[in-house]
Amino acid sequence: MEKLIIDGGRPLNGRIKVDGMKNVASAVLFASIVTRGVCTIENLPNIKEVSVTLDILRTIGAKVSVIDESTVVLDTSSVENVHVPEELISKIRASYYLAGAMLARFKETEMGFPGGCDFGKRPIDQHIKAFRALGAEAYTDGEHISARAPHGLTGAEIYFDCVTVGGTINAMIAAVGAEGMTVINNAAREPHIVDLANFLNTCGAHISGAGTSVIKVRGGELHGCTYDIIPDMLEAGTYMVAAAATHGSVYIDGIIPKHISSISKKLMEMGVNITEFDDGVLVSAPNELKSTNIETMPYPGFPTDMQPLMAVLMCLAKGVGSINETIYDDRFRYVEELKRMGAHINLLGSRRAEIIGGYPLTPAAVRAVDLRAGAAMTVAALATPGRTEIDDIYHLERGYSDLVGKLKSLGASIKKIDYTNL
Repeated sequence: MEKLIIDGGRPLNGRIKVDGMKNVASAVLFASIVTRGVCTIENLPNIKEVSVTLDILRTIGAKVSVIDESTVVLDTSSVENVHVPEELISKIRASYYLAGAMLARFKETEMGFPGGCDFGKRPIDQHIKAFRALGAEAYTDGEHISARAPHGLTGAEIYFDCVTVGGTINAMIAAVGAEGMTVINNAAREPHIVDLANFLNTCGAHISGAGTSVIKVRGGELHGCTYDIIPDMLEAGTYMVAAAATHGSVYIDGIIPKHISSISKKLMEMGVNITEFDDGVLVSAPNELKSTNIETMPYPGFPTDMQPLMAVLMCLAKGVGSINETIYDDRFRYVEELKRMGAHINLLGSRRAEIIGGYPLTPAAVRAVDLRAGAAMTVAALATPGRTEIDDIYHLERGYSDLVGKLKSLGASIKKIDYTNL
């Protein structure tokens, strides 16, 4: 078991480069199955979610060559429709993209239920609805996903009952294996939806409308390609908040400023100084910040993954703020951890929090209850004078590449220790 030890109270200063986007990496890797060819994927984040995805691909027969920590070459020509051990599938939420890819290629799939962070109910009924619209017999019992299209997949109109990023991605992947045109209505609009569409189009697909609420996909034969993953807007957002919370000055390089506009606007409302450049932002903060109100929304609204981090910043700011969580039922589990550090937060039901800022945080032993909550606790520790210990950091390592090294490069006093045998 490992944990982080952080001696906080030091401003972060310097320059940092963002890695490729976690939320598109596994989708692109699984989608390579449909190409039946050789794909070189660049700018991959060096995180556990990617390594698990590669293990799953190896299990089904893909040839995986790791060129360096951010580049892999995949040959999926020899992939077979074989069972993947559930212990692998259950490690990451993105494993459900395997279902869409295998259905597109083999017209049949059966796999265990995906894992990932626990935010309460995270149903995949819209994924199943999409598979059925394409002509598959599909169902889930909560433990397995099964889909079968003995007569092949056929292009169709898909209507999502709610905006779903995972459902949109799975529908796109499956639809490239269908004959004819598929129209996905009420599609998610996130940047990683656009990036997956760009990858598939580079492989020979015909997808239009990605980034809007209506996406059109025409099926056909795909080939391999070389593709560069877009930068991770959520990693960028994490370091933006860290710079503000520690009253430092950090230049965040290698990003697409448009993708983080909702984050930038909220930070500026709080008094954070942000200067945009073509592919980077400079973030600095005065000694006193003011609170704000946040409502999470699908892109281009404020991202749910950033609200735990903003909660920390609101604890440090003057005034009373609120967070209204519209995406997940149980995203406030981190609040109890922040309270261990002296945060004044009132939960008003399962989806709303009132944050009373201006009270100093104090060091404590806390946990990373999920990926972004772990990032939030890290930022809280960096901003708090004294020593804070963060346990259960495997959540963090699933989504952040070299977090310790990057923070050290900005002047943080942080280390990771293994206390298994202590």
